[in-house]
Amino acid sequence: MTFEHDTLSVGMVGYAFMGAAHSQAWRNAPRYFDLPLRPRMSAVAGRDQAKVTAAAARLGWESTETSWQALIARDDIDLIDVCTPGDTHAEIAIAALEAGKHVLCEKPLANTVEEAEAMVAAAEKARANGVRSMVGFTYRRVPAIGLARQLVAAGRIGTIHHVRAQYLQDWIVDPEAPLSWRLDKAKAGSGALGDIGAHIVDLTQYITGDTIATVTGRLETFVKERPLPAESHTGLSGTADATGRGEVTVDDAAAFLAHFRGGALGVFEATRFANGRKNAIRIEINGSRGSLAFDFEDMNVLHFFDGDDDSATAGFRRILATEPDHPYVAAWWPPGHLLGYEHGFTHQVVDLVTDIAKGLDPAPSFADGLQVQRVLAAVEASSLSSAWQDIPA
Repeated sequence: MTFEHDTLSVGMVGYAFMGAAHSQAWRNAPRYFDLPLRPRMSAVAGRDQAKVTAAAARLGWESTETSWQALIARDDIDLIDVCTPGDTHAEIAIAALEAGKHVLCEKPLANTVEEAEAMVAAAEKARANGVRSMVGFTYRRVPAIGLARQLVAAGRIGTIHHVRAQYLQDWIVDPEAPLSWRLDKAKAGSGALGDIGAHIVDLTQYITGDTIATVTGRLETFVKERPLPAESHTGLSGTADATGRGEVTVDDAAAFLAHFRGGALGVFEATRFANGRKNAIRIEINGSRGSLAFDFEDMNVLHFFDGDDDSATAGFRRILATEPDHPYVAAWWPPGHLLGYEHGFTHQVVDLVTDIAKGLDPAPSFADGLQVQRVLAAVEASSLSSAWQDIPA
């Protein structure tokens, strides 16, 4: 694929929470990093003309479309950025790939393993023609997470024995919080399991360089029905009763045990009912030589225990991952000037644009997204069967 005037023309589908985060990343990446191609925020698509026009003005997009089909059909678009609910990912991404557009797709990759497999097949076919694709597990791009991966790869914690991961939120702990698409299985695929559990599956496999082989787990829905949104309940697939309430059709929490192919044991928990926890992604990895610990609510810090230290003074050291030699940090601020949630999205754009320009395969790939989807499906199957479930290599 050739690019006009060394630019990468981007079209984004969706403009809500994720669309805003992605928009900031497309704006910031070329301003702080020396990129081989300059992203151009050419168009954003949404169904409501008035709303998408307002979003374009607010977020910095040059033009609008009221259908993703029209966006993909435009000759001036090189890449499609998919920021819509999970039930639309497969259709949009496959159509874009078949049209010769690069694709960035939000996580989880799809709502089902079958959809994810079709997306991988389309990505592999498009790859033969130089078209690239990536799934948006942005927490990989946190500098402290990148440092953790480097320490593991360098053998600093030795053979990994234990992996512990939690993703804790509390935004629906109120039983009167309204029903939204994230609580609708037809649109979201699953609840806490896919929405946030997918992140800790990807992160632990990324840091360790290993994959999950088997799982056993349990899903739970604590609040079975909720009030429908005051403004509208159009698009929700559940049924409503006479009081204006609808059924919650996804899990509120997921907990599962895992066995990694390299021999490590894993304990995972994802919940949107952890009262007082807003976005706590907690990961601890214990190995034969040392340990690592991370919490996204203190995202600039990595805790590292070096078992080779003198036993009289050994202990976890607090590493502030803001030095120029830490991943991505050199482009930003002086040491100790902290980064935030939005920076991971910028780093994602940097890596994606660089790989596209160099003809490399971006990571995480659609195949990586499919592997995570298989883990999620296995946890769901285990919750129904109360049995261990194997995950294909």
